[in-house]
Amino acid sequence: MYLDYMKESIKKVEATREKRIKETFPKLKAEEKQELLKNYHPDYKAGTVREIKVGVNKGDLVVNEIADILESYSYLNPENFKYENVDYDVDVLIIGGGGAGVSAALSAFEYTKNILLVTKLRIGDANTIMAQGGIQAADKENDSPAIHYLDVMGGGGYKNIPKLVYTLVNEGPKIIKWLEELGVMFDKKEDGTMITIHGGGTSRKRMHTCKDYTGMEIMRVIRDDFFNKRINYLEFTCAIELLTDEDGKCCGAVLLNLENGKILIVKSKVTILATGGAGRLHVQGFPTSNHYGATADGLVLGYRAGAKFVYLDTIQYHPTGVAFPEQILGQLITEKVRSLGAQLVNCDGEQFIYPLETRDVVASAIIRECIKGKGIKTLSGYGVWLDTPLIEILKGEGTIEKELPAMFRQFLRFGIDIRKEPVLTYPTQHYQNGGILINENCETNVFGLLACGEVSGGVHGRNRLMGNSLLDILVFGKRAGKRAGELLRELPPIKKLTLNHLITYHKELKEIGIDENRKSPKILPDYRKGEFQKKLPFLINL
Repeated sequence: MYLDYMKESIKKVEATREKRIKETFPKLKAEEKQELLKNYHPDYKAGTVREIKVGVNKGDLVVNEIADILESYSYLNPENFKYENVDYDVDVLIIGGGGAGVSAALSAFEYTKNILLVTKLRIGDANTIMAQGGIQAADKENDSPAIHYLDVMGGGGYKNIPKLVYTLVNEGPKIIKWLEELGVMFDKKEDGTMITIHGGGTSRKRMHTCKDYTGMEIMRVIRDDFFNKRINYLEFTCAIELLTDEDGKCCGAVLLNLENGKILIVKSKVTILATGGAGRLHVQGFPTSNHYGATADGLVLGYRAGAKFVYLDTIQYHPTGVAFPEQILGQLITEKVRSLGAQLVNCDGEQFIYPLETRDVVASAIIRECIKGKGIKTLSGYGVWLDTPLIEILKGEGTIEKELPAMFRQFLRFGIDIRKEPVLTYPTQHYQNGGILINENCETNVFGLLACGEVSGGVHGRNRLMGNSLLDILVFGKRAGKRAGELLRELPPIKKLTLNHLITYHKELKEIGIDENRKSPKILPDYRKGEFQKKLPFLINL
């Protein structure tokens, strides 16, 4: 599968392998990391962020692509849209069908059966099932939530919101116990002891894994529990606007059925945003590891309703996305590969970074090598080698098929045997570090509106560590459902449904001269050069 000049570079990788095995590449000092980030991380590239001109965070820096969708008009005309005829009247509306949304539904179900979960694809079509490497939790004798806390804070540049981190790490062991009881098949030793491994930026082996399909296994189990409880849901149905009452309390949403174009009105006492991330916005033109529906819908809906955000000027680029072959460009090469012993090397077979530095540092180092001419040209860009055969040498024959079965088969489809050949890798847009600002109970500053999972921000600071995203969606998903149940007894009655927040928002957009043809949320990515909107005319000017 590899081109001739790539094979020549592989010979250099093989020639230096024995020497690299004997050497230990040094970790970078704190000042060296900062210098590397400043010079090569995409977040520091000039012209990639700007001040948001409207809304509650007016004046804050936001990456351009997210600013574009925030500075856009709704598909609805709030002056004449009719929302009196309610199709669903529920206690709790959950928008999003990934790990966070399903966890929230399972938790809320303990308080009320009158729940509706809506998702624009299918239940489980989310970044959750694409999470490969593992889930962190400090449940071993040599570890503790306090140590986990320090790792999370350090990985996030000490910009994390402490109370959120405290909640995350202290509930980690409970989440593993809950998943174990539900039936998640974690990797274990023969005596039943959980196998845990290192991730980038971790000081202890606390990564619990299910081979290299951990997220898929977790989603399988919680989705089954969701279906078994017969919780109401709508698939291929997305939210295009939130509803507020006369007091500004969130009280439901306007939905769009993507199969028939029908508009649905949902009235709810509590609404939970669990819409995931923004990978399909392709910030700075990067490929993405994210699923097809990750278009930052929740940011748009929440922000228009008045929900504040935090850290939307930073994006996580996973250092090891697929750079070749083109058919799987941008797909994830889990950090577990490096945890098992694979090294990152340039075109001359030289190791250039300690493989388990934090993700932002490793991504910056790869970009540096390519800029300096030490990368390998691909059909669409550049990459460096991830020396996967080292795993078999260090851990024994059969390790890759046992520990990385999904990745092994993914590359074998294209004639690349990762047991014998290295793979080409380059950073891929992976995670939305910031998001809607929440407290430890997932409450936003808008009454009646909660948020959980990747759509929220603050817990990971400005850079997330491997394995904390699966923990995040489950810890805060469950807390969002619990808090929603509690709020059913605390919130005042809903008054008249309105789109008053949208009238105010549209007025701001007009005052700064935003083109009225610019609409959001994006809903689905457009890879057909404008054909998408032609195929779905009912999205326009509702």
